[in-house]
Amino acid sequence: MLGVRGAAVARGLQVLTHSWRRDSRALALARACGAPPTGHWQPSVGSGPRRRRLSLSAAAVVNSAPRPLQPYLRLMRLDKPIGTWLLYLPCTWSIGLAAEPGCFPDWYMLSLFGTGAVLMRGAGCTINDMWDRDYDKKVIRTMNRPIAAGDISIFRSFIFLGGQLTLALGVLLCLNYYSIALGAASLLLVITYPLMKRITYWPQLALAYGGSPVIKERTQDFDSGLTFNWGALLGWSAVKGSCDPSVCLPLYFSGIMWTLIYDTIYAHQDKRDDALIGLKSTALRFRDNTKRWLSGFGVAMLGALSLVGVNSGQTAPYYTALAVVGAHLAHQIYTLDIHRPEDCWDKFTSNRTLGLIVLLGIVLGNLWKEKKTDEAKKSKDSRIKISK
Repeated sequence: MLGVRGAAVARGLQVLTHSWRRDSRALALARACGAPPTGHWQPSVGSGPRRRRLSLSAAAVVNSAPRPLQPYLRLMRLDKPIGTWLLYLPCTWSIGLAAEPGCFPDWYMLSLFGTGAVLMRGAGCTINDMWDRDYDKKVIRTMNRPIAAGDISIFRSFIFLGGQLTLALGVLLCLNYYSIALGAASLLLVITYPLMKRITYWPQLALAYGGSPVIKERTQDFDSGLTFNWGALLGWSAVKGSCDPSVCLPLYFSGIMWTLIYDTIYAHQDKRDDALIGLKSTALRFRDNTKRWLSGFGVAMLGALSLVGVNSGQTAPYYTALAVVGAHLAHQIYTLDIHRPEDCWDKFTSNRTLGLIVLLGIVLGNLWKEKKTDEAKKSKDSRIKISK
């Protein structure tokens, strides 16, 4: 009898040992794949299913989406919305500047351009990843992107890209004819931008002029200034029916300078990988002189925004916001550590705050115009009464 019980106990211990070893191997595999540490084990309360921690972050929303959709949502970078913000903000500046004195920006236009920013940034990222799938496989931070990892085929990427561009065209067709033509002109920049980092150390400049949305979260989604700031022209024309060069061109130029700042900071995260695989960037061009270049771009940006204020009749709140933006840029550049990728990422993402400060200054400055107008009317009326 004792022998039978002893054998049963031994078999039970063997099963527990085998289960423990299997779980340990699973935990080790999960950690090797990059899963965060689980901490100490705690007993569960009750026998019901575990509840997921509620989170409204973009990454959490993507992770909670149906599994077949997740690769496509990651392909258009919905889990990393900073690029969409940086594409959208120059549009809001332009829409805010085009508002009538004493009025808020056109909410319909803001929502329309917000939708367009999500779609066009997604389309730009899709194009970018299709061009760079072979490069992405060689960089640790991008090897798990959907196309590089094989989660989405090239054929399906084309279909998905076509869907995004079709929806974006629907948004564009809601604008006036002048803006439709202006928006269509940016498509060439959207398509050719990913090639720029193969042939020039200034791919960000191409990104700055275009207004599309590529932000390549790898070798620094080189937000070509030409592409990413097209909205500085498009927002004004959508409200006014055409562009005012005295306002739109300095605003566009300031956006380009801003893009060169934040995208150069971003590029320093992957400069070693870029150098190894033959990609070019301003980070590799500037090297240890980066802060001097960024300071020059910052001065140019503030100068252009000041010119925008003068030509659009802006008021005290606008120039106060520019002073805050200048302090933000100075702190960002002075404290930047180009040799720490974590710090580069933090400085890069802080530019959303900078862009919102500019927008706030534009809105408050425009509302302040009404106050000045009312005071001018009262002064004029009082002078008329006195003369009578």
